[in-house]
Amino acid sequence: MSCSLVDTFTKMLPGSIQITGETLSGAEIKDICDSLKENSVRLLSIRGCQLSDRDFGRVCRGVAESHSLAQLNMNLGVVSTINRTKHLADALKTNRSIQTLFLHGSPLLDAGLVTLNTALSTHPSLVSLDLGDCMLGDEALRLICAMLPPDGAKSGLRELTLSANPSITTKGWARLAIAVAHSSQLRVLNLDYNPLGDQIAGMLAVAVASSRTLEVLDLEGTGLSNQSAQVFLEMVENYPTCLRMLVLAENAISPELQQQISDLLSEGEEDDDKEGEARGSAAIPTREKTAWIPHSSKG
Repeated sequence: MSCSLVDTFTKMLPGSIQITGETLSGAEIKDICDSLKENSVRLLSIRGCQLSDRDFGRVCRGVAESHSLAQLNMNLGVVSTINRTKHLADALKTNRSIQTLFLHGSPLLDAGLVTLNTALSTHPSLVSLDLGDCMLGDEALRLICAMLPPDGAKSGLRELTLSANPSITTKGWARLAIAVAHSSQLRVLNLDYNPLGDQIAGMLAVAVASSRTLEVLDLEGTGLSNQSAQVFLEMVENYPTCLRMLVLAENAISPELQQQISDLLSEGEEDDDKEGEARGSAAIPTREKTAWIPHSSKG
């Protein structure tokens, strides 16, 4: 019997099934589901894969039953319809083990986030969520902000990616800035390739200055100028902050200003590293950073 795609990837990385851009057969779906039910999979990635609606439902049932799955990657259009979104929501309501969920490049719209909201906001283990390029608007962002509870409240997200969601308005970003300022756990926020501009960046600078947890802020390609960079520079120079990394590439910001900010943050990071070594610091989960291809350009 020939070795399946799933067998190949599982042998390469035990505890991991990673398949990208393939058309998955019924037999391969069965292998995935069997591995999930056996609790032998910690990472499942079917990024950009083609599978039938029936097989998608089978995978979701396997996800629901798994007690070992910690990371689920359905990036690049796998969750392509509202019915698939409902299947995923049902799986997440039952699953208790997933810590990281990637849905980057899924045409969820606000309606999809409404469908997923209860499952996401009540999941006991979820700490990292990628909703980049999901065609989200202000209503979706309102729901996401509730996943960033203030100090003393329930557990919430530690890493959030909202890259390339250009339909979100100033009102939505202002709401996020308030939530970030008061979140008791958010450490990484990726907002790259949104048309933010200097006004929204100013709101985010206030949020960063207020936050006691945020360590990484990605603002690559967000329409910023030296005006924004100057605000961030003055913040880092004059106020204590947890920020360790500020990504400002692909903006109309001078290399000199970017370097000044980077140097100041590096100095702070060295001090924090010494403190972290003394008390034992947890690692920040990392995302797969994908170059943005708008939905209208996708094949």
